[in-house]
Amino acid sequence: MSQKNEIPILVLSILITVGLIAGGFWWFSRKSGLELNTINSGNNSGNTNTPQAASGKPSSGTFSLVKDVPTGLFNYGGSTSWAPIRLIVDSAIQAARPELRLRYVEPSNASPGSGTGIQSLIDGQLAFAQSSRPVLDQELSRAQQRGFSLKQIPVAIDGLAVAVNPNLNIPGLTVEQLKSIYIGKINNWSQVGGPNIPIKPYSRRITDGGTVELFVQDILGGQAFSSNVEFISTTTQALQKLAGSPGSIYYASAPEVIPQCSIKALPLGRTQGQYIAPYQEPSVLPSECPGKRNKLNIEAFQSGKYPITRNLFVVVKQNDQTEQQAGVAYANLLLTEQGQELITQAGFVKIR
Repeated sequence: MSQKNEIPILVLSILITVGLIAGGFWWFSRKSGLELNTINSGNNSGNTNTPQAASGKPSSGTFSLVKDVPTGLFNYGGSTSWAPIRLIVDSAIQAARPELRLRYVEPSNASPGSGTGIQSLIDGQLAFAQSSRPVLDQELSRAQQRGFSLKQIPVAIDGLAVAVNPNLNIPGLTVEQLKSIYIGKINNWSQVGGPNIPIKPYSRRITDGGTVELFVQDILGGQAFSSNVEFISTTTQALQKLAGSPGSIYYASAPEVIPQCSIKALPLGRTQGQYIAPYQEPSVLPSECPGKRNKLNIEAFQSGKYPITRNLFVVVKQNDQTEQQAGVAYANLLLTEQGQELITQAGFVKIR
């Protein structure tokens, strides 16, 4: 081949080689940039100001897949209505994520409850709190005075159930009738279609937790309890009194009432005669219990047909510290598919 022909071929080979090198460099740069952006994006997800729970999306399918779970010992506490969740769900969280060590703490100088839990959170005694009612304006103000805000993340649906003696023959109550019983306007079951028996209402004190606070605010409209109301310390104590007294009545978190054998949960309604049972019908007879137990009317709670429902909240301190990260991680764990299933097993209703 002549030298004249060899020069164009050599130039062409050099151009092809340069093109391949440049193309490879461009492709490698694009590929590397994509991978770096993915890694950076993953790191940014650790910002607890934009948690998955706060965005309204479940974190993951199982506890093991939840990201940004901090390592350490974190105190938490609050609502007594959360007791079944602490027993069933939190123990499963501890087994799956041992790095997040949870320690339940009761207040030293007050009864446990939503209010005392939130106050302990504000005072720095808890990393996060469990509440059965929304955060109050005065609690938000106290937190702001301490230099941080509070965030409430709903994780489950609960409702209040009204319990009576199992031998009381009455189809149900309206919410207005329930109010009238507790403020003293109605004092005999014959006034609401029942037998001629005096009504004996029981309640925990308003300082004892979010359930009573919610009842006073939403059912009684802020009015005071009647002098006929007898205050007791625990739901267990109240249910024992109901079992031995045909005219007694009490209210509590639905999972604490519905499965019980010694009492009867009353259907409630917004209007006379249109009552919704808090349990799945047909109801289980006392003679069939404990072999069979009544279960929560999940559909009525989720749809809002049952007239007294509420959300359960994880209350998180917004201070950009590990406390905030722990509270958000705990809420995200409860919002996983695994967490929501365990919440159902604890007797509450999925919020997802």
